[in-house]
Amino acid sequence: MDSLCLPQYEIKVKKDNGKTMILDVLRRKYVIITPEEWVRQHFVHFLVEHLGYPSALLQNEVELRCGDKKLRCDSILYGTDTRPRMIIEYKAPHIAITQKVFDQISAYNLLLHVDYLIVSNGKKHYCCKMDYTNNSYHFLREIPPYEQLKAEP
Repeated sequence: MDSLCLPQYEIKVKKDNGKTMILDVLRRKYVIITPEEWVRQHFVHFLVEHLGYPSALLQNEVELRCGDKKLRCDSILYGTDTRPRMIIEYKAPHIAITQKVFDQISAYNLLLHVDYLIVSNGKKHYCCKMDYTNNSYHFLREIPPYEQLKAEP
């Protein structure tokens, strides 16, 4: 797998019926390793181990419904009040982060109305803070640590 601009961690992998599987610590099961899954697992580790995000408040592969249409968020951070606070969209390292990716995560946000949007391909990460009062957003230089998020209303 590609090297990423994320901290290394003790990766747990296994073979199952000839397929390489990686442990998803949030779903508590092994899943087929794909380039996008490689990014997801590294990014979740980064959030939990380096930025203090509680794993109990993170969820992977969250299904959303808009009428008959099913959507799937890669990861969501919930507040202690169970309100979604952050949507995270992952792409494989070879996939460029384009406007189309931001359009995708924005569509999810029309349903969830979160405070933060993050997009990462493991090499580049973008974090936006939403400003619903002014109908705008601004890019942050860094992904905020959980303690900072906790202090916000």
